[in-house]
Amino acid sequence: MSEHIKPQSSSKLALITGGSRGLGRAGVLALAKQGTDILFTYLHNEEAAQSLVADIQALGRKAACVQLDTRKTDSFGDFVVTVGGLLSDYFNRDGIDFLLNNAGAGLHKDFVDTTEAEFDDLYLQHLKGPYFLTQALLEHLNDGGHILNVSSGLARFSMPGASAYAVMKGGVEVMSRYMAKELGDRGISVNTLAPGAIATDFNGGTVRDNEALNRFVAEATAKGRVGEASDIGDVIAQLLSVRSSWITGQRIEASGGMFL
Repeated sequence: MSEHIKPQSSSKLALITGGSRGLGRAGVLALAKQGTDILFTYLHNEEAAQSLVADIQALGRKAACVQLDTRKTDSFGDFVVTVGGLLSDYFNRDGIDFLLNNAGAGLHKDFVDTTEAEFDDLYLQHLKGPYFLTQALLEHLNDGGHILNVSSGLARFSMPGASAYAVMKGGVEVMSRYMAKELGDRGISVNTLAPGAIATDFNGGTVRDNEALNRFVAEATAKGRVGEASDIGDVIAQLLSVRSSWITGQRIEASGGMFL
């Protein structure tokens, strides 16, 4: 072997945005447990991110984290350069196998009270950011790879106070289909994952901590309970796998049968 050619890892590598907490963290851990190396982003809490890196390494996988605000599209060029450096110098590989566009926050506010600034912020987080971040990362995404974009059950059923958030997630689902169509000639699969109500700290932890809301969701769900982050982590690991390479352009809802 030439001294200029780096040996490539036989494991897969996933890049996950918003990986340090909630559903992203659950996906990170589930992927690591199935043998995937992890590169994830965080927004503010570097301590939590570094703690998760240690947890992944304890599972025997390589891991790194990078700060990124997916609303700031003008930072994507520098981010891609950073990713390229980590691929070469730390992960010893040429590209990423899996991309999970997960980062983003929610908003619970009635349609009549939602401000233009709030609407724009959700747009940047959930639609514009993933669209252009994926575009920027294509040079590092391996042929035959898989992109998974996170939507919400709220794009299928309607709940008061979720209009602006759900509008963005509806856009994510259309975006995924077009990505699947246009990237298919590279063998890249693109799908949408739509979680139902999950007991995490998302939106201030309302589903987790509000007893009345928790009971309402459980009663509206075929499985009879609110979802846990680990439920979604397992689905992420299932979809970001070579076993799912023939699935593309699909919306997969993981809600335990909410509002059937």
